[in-house]
Amino acid sequence: MPDATDADGLPVGQVSTRLGVTVRALHHWDEIGLARPSLRTAAGYRLYTAGDLERLHRIVVYREIGLGLDRIQAVLDDSTVDVPGALRAQRTQVAERIDRLQQLGAGLDRMIDAHERGLLLTAEQQAAIFGPQWDPDGPAQARQRWGDTTQWRQYAERSASRGPEEWQAVADAVAALDRALKDAMDAGVTPGSPEANQLVERHREVFASYFPLTRQMQVCLGRMYEADPAFAAHYDGIRAGLATWFRRIIDADARAHGIDPDTATWQ
Repeated sequence: MPDATDADGLPVGQVSTRLGVTVRALHHWDEIGLARPSLRTAAGYRLYTAGDLERLHRIVVYREIGLGLDRIQAVLDDSTVDVPGALRAQRTQVAERIDRLQQLGAGLDRMIDAHERGLLLTAEQQAAIFGPQWDPDGPAQARQRWGDTTQWRQYAERSASRGPEEWQAVADAVAALDRALKDAMDAGVTPGSPEANQLVERHREVFASYFPLTRQMQVCLGRMYEADPAFAAHYDGIRAGLATWFRRIIDADARAHGIDPDTATWQ
């Protein structure tokens, strides 16, 4: 490689700035023979000529569209390479990546909406699935009340992946549980009995559609079902006294698992 003065070419630092690539990358490309400077100073510093810069520009373009360095070297130096074919193949890969990124973006939009809204259903869909008594403002009120909790985040992540059919299955499971609770109370099932404990376990399984529910958390829910006017009205509307009976069977099951209902906390 001939020696030259600085006036005969650009040093590596200026080339780095002009092309927007790192000095380290230019040194690496030199070492692997992809883009060697044509000149060096008497002190051994690299100098890039106009021809070198043209090759570097092409490398940068090919790298930006996703070609690997080995493929770039072949496109630049191997006369047998079908350059249009190589670029078409790369375009296909880029299109596939764009499609995957668009799907990822749509998924992120749903996740954001779920965290902010809870249910990703229209008011009409909610009424059709949960019944005419359903309050479409309920999810917004729930977010205002519990939006900063781990359980709301877990609920939102489940909601983001659900459409009307999945929510219909959840609603059907909840309705079936409500009927089973009513039938058990009508049949005189007592708290602490195997039948009652099975219903408590079934409630935890059904409720897992929203977020994982520990037994201590379930005790807290039982208290709320009895004390909160809206929840009490729901259960007592199914069967008079059901809210209190439901709380009692939850408490009895908790005691059987070593939990004191009077001191249970949301954990």
